[in-house]
Amino acid sequence: MAEPSREQIFRPGGQVFKPGEECPLSGIYRVVHDQVHTKDHEVTCVYRDKFPPCNDCGDQVRFVLERGAPHVYVDDNFKT
Repeated sequence: MAEPSREQIFRPGGQVFKPGEECPLSGIYRVVHDQVHTKDHEVTCVYRDKFPPCNDCGDQVRFVLERGAPHVYVDDNFKT
């Protein structure tokens, strides 16, 4: 099954994901930690990978899509 387009999922900055959940769309995600641990930062997450727990705040970490970027091989220009 091909990765869905950004428009098929949701608007950036909306849905919040927890460790163990499957990434619905490749892209840049804002990581929100327990504020005692560290400040928010961005990471790249890949479609269908599981969001991981944090080494320090464990399952309290959350992931929020900032910019969806479907994988290059989902793009019709690059399909083989």
